[in-house]
Amino acid sequence: MENSDSRQPPASGFVTTHWSVVLQAGQVDSLDTTAALERLCQSYWYPLYVFVRRKGYSPPDAQDLTQEFFARFLEHKYLGLADQSRGKFRTFLIRSLDHFLINEWNKARAAKRGGSRPVISWDEREAENRYLAEPAKNLAPDQLFEKRWAMSMLEAAIACLEEEFSAPDKLEIFQVLKGCVWGEDAAGSYHQIAEKLGMAEGAVKGTVHRLRQRYRELLRAEVAQTVATSAEVDEELRHLATVLRT
Repeated sequence: MENSDSRQPPASGFVTTHWSVVLQAGQVDSLDTTAALERLCQSYWYPLYVFVRRKGYSPPDAQDLTQEFFARFLEHKYLGLADQSRGKFRTFLIRSLDHFLINEWNKARAAKRGGSRPVISWDEREAENRYLAEPAKNLAPDQLFEKRWAMSMLEAAIACLEEEFSAPDKLEIFQVLKGCVWGEDAAGSYHQIAEKLGMAEGAVKGTVHRLRQRYRELLRAEVAQTVATSAEVDEELRHLATVLRT
């Protein structure tokens, strides 16, 4: 089996992804399946948390809900519903959470508050502070989930790019040029950037071009981890761009 955690875009074909590993495994426990699920869930905890908060649950209840959902999800309680026809992990995950909220939370709430199993690690105070700072107060829960999903994909790609530039001689360059990777051209400031880095202006422009190209590759690889087939990658990238524009 190919490495399901690789972000290196393939020369051709479609690599084994986290979601395709899960779909192939079904309800059969394996180290590959568990690792793939944990990796996916770690990427999606905040979009799910804001979805639950926007549903009107209090911060303590939303934290318990999200953790309990992940606990059940990682125990494969919902994987019997997964199949190739359901496509993207994003869609399957939010449908599963809706099912949990509607049909199972009342039973789970009989347990003492705070008793949920902390299967996904996050800073609860930071999570709530992030939620309170959300600018899109008028978005419905599913719309907010989509926007946070899109941002999580961008953030993951940037994190991978930064890791590639973690060497001491590259890190300063990345930190200075990071703001040029996503967005409009920074042509008006290339001269100042070149002076700050002690580089020729043409070299700065070339580095920015390579950073943007690599960022697009990493974003594509990140999105590919959440779909089952190569045909869905471009569709999901288009959807991501649409969500970010709204």
